[in-house]
Amino acid sequence: MPQATFVLEGDTIDFTAAAAVAVGDVVVQGDLVGVVTRTLAIGELGALIVEGVLDFTKATNVAYTAGQILYWDDTNNVVTATATGNKVIGKVVRAALTADPTVRIRMSQ
Repeated sequence: MPQATFVLEGDTIDFTAAAAVAVGDVVVQGDLVGVVTRTLAIGELGALIVEGVLDFTKATNVAYTAGQILYWDDTNNVVTATATGNKVIGKVVRAALTADPTVRIRMSQ
């Protein structure tokens, strides 16, 4: 018996919604952060994006530099540079100014 068997590439994973979610919603499952690929009703099977480059909502009073590690603040639904109490989502791939509503991140967990 093999110790491991290939299942899929891993840029998306199966996800069963515990609550209704909309496309683009960020979902935190333990230390795993993913982005919903389509609107799902409670109990419906769908997928979460867990790898790739995405634009995430950010607070407009902060700037981020390329290469900076960012975290998901699930309370305020924005990215943050604060690790405490938040989950890592990846690194900035395009600098974001304070006035920018989003920041581009390469997801890596």
